[in-house]
Amino acid sequence: MNALSSIEESAISINASKVVSRLQDNGFQAYLVGGCIRDLLLSKSPKDFDIATDAHPEDVRELFRNSRIIGKRFRIVHVRFGREIIEVTTFRGPHADEYDENHSDSGRTLSDNVYGSFEEDVFRRDFTMNAIYYNQREKELVDLADGIKDIENKIIRTIGDPEDRLREDPVRMLRAIRFQGKLGFSLETELERSIKSLGHLIQDVPAARLFEEALKLFLSGYGTAAFESMMNNNMYGWLFPESRRSMENNATEELVRLALTSTDQRIAKEMPVTPAFVLAAMLWYPFVEEKERLEQEDGITHLTAANEAANNVISKQQLFTSIPKRFSGMMRDIWFLQSRLPARFGKKPDRTLEHKRFRAAYDFLLLREQAGEKTEQLGEWWTEYQEATEERKQAMKQSTGKGQKRKRKRKPRPKTDSNDKVSLH
Repeated sequence: MNALSSIEESAISINASKVVSRLQDNGFQAYLVGGCIRDLLLSKSPKDFDIATDAHPEDVRELFRNSRIIGKRFRIVHVRFGREIIEVTTFRGPHADEYDENHSDSGRTLSDNVYGSFEEDVFRRDFTMNAIYYNQREKELVDLADGIKDIENKIIRTIGDPEDRLREDPVRMLRAIRFQGKLGFSLETELERSIKSLGHLIQDVPAARLFEEALKLFLSGYGTAAFESMMNNNMYGWLFPESRRSMENNATEELVRLALTSTDQRIAKEMPVTPAFVLAAMLWYPFVEEKERLEQEDGITHLTAANEAANNVISKQQLFTSIPKRFSGMMRDIWFLQSRLPARFGKKPDRTLEHKRFRAAYDFLLLREQAGEKTEQLGEWWTEYQEATEERKQAMKQSTGKGQKRKRKRKPRPKTDSNDKVSLH
């Protein structure tokens, strides 16, 4: 028997099986579908389990007290078993008119609460590899879109015309890239061409939704591969325009790649990760450029320039992907600590060492050095200082403190007009 023609029953969530059984016992059709079946066919452990059914959300809600209906664009039901959530979706049907009131001018679907038959649901799904259904009671795979064949050939292919499907939901471009990074599959030729030509449509998607998609791309253990795919398919600049622009003159690309590789390694070791670290790397050089511009053009202090630059850079990025405060605050800490790390005399090193973000800032410094920044072995100094005895720490501070004079703070020069008179503006 072909390895891609059978499912290992023991790998299926017990809770998912319970939901399928109860739906079927009450006269409804119910299938396991989507990523869980794709991953099971590839002998991978699914992160979650999705179910497709002809039961409407209200029917599902009535059968399961531990459930709630969510979503506006398309309503689905989450059935909760402790920390595990089983997602139940009603079969979807086609819209009567592709460009009716449910679609934007660019073709993006605004409302998708149109229910349909099993066959209609199959061809409303995005990619063939995600349109394989499994009837657990009959132990039967149903593959009307030839998804198994595409999995065997390691190809990501849309169901239907790629351009139409991407216009319908531009986030599918990011999903295709995410699957390419996760699975190592190739994009079908027409799909790849459509992504490269329609990348701008991603900017029609709400910033909050794009932030969630960015988390899936970069914090799932294959962020480096996803980044490479984004760069190859001209998508990165549509999500992170300032970061992409700064790649022309700085080591942004290498710093981002290093940060993502570090994140992937931490995930593989089951260590905690945060999007703040990756975002700090993406926007580090735009932040540095903006800070230097403010210092030169406005003549303001380093601290004021740093605060204003951080505000400006983060605000610009939030036009494309939202950044919750808990992450933007950590980004600021990582950036601001970079200017404190060179201060290695007196009590300053110990105060820096006590900062709650020191470890993240120290790791960030090491990545900056790996990316090619010259810091006069600052990372090596901090690596030794953290493990040094008190006697050694005193010696290290004294050696770096010699010859370092405290700089007097200069008062900013008043701006002048063409006649060298003090400007009032």
